[in-house]
Amino acid sequence: MAKIHIKRAYDDAKDQDGYRILVDRLWPRGIKKEDLHHDEWFKDMAPSSDLRKDFDHEEDKFSWFKEKYEEELNNHDEKNSWLALVKEKLDDGPVTLLYAAKDKDNNNAVVLKEWTEDHL
Repeated sequence: MAKIHIKRAYDDAKDQDGYRILVDRLWPRGIKKEDLHHDEWFKDMAPSSDLRKDFDHEEDKFSWFKEKYEEELNNHDEKNSWLALVKEKLDDGPVTLLYAAKDKDNNNAVVLKEWTEDHL
């Protein structure tokens, strides 16, 4: 099975990215829809608006955010659809989760990647 990668939506698309899924609830600021090379926007698996606002990309809140976001993912109505999509796409090649946050280590895509890998 291929691998899941994460990448900022603002970084250039590469062939080795494979299937590219935007995983933010909000569209990345400053990017036109036709300019973002993505195959799908799965905003339903993004953190809830309240959780996103409470986290506010503050590094010292990341552990708390990760725990709360994983709770949301475990109880999410779309989790089976998400896992089926990712599994199907991984059979064909890599999957890249796109996010807009500036922090490469403390963002929702990091948590979603880890959670997805644990549940496949």
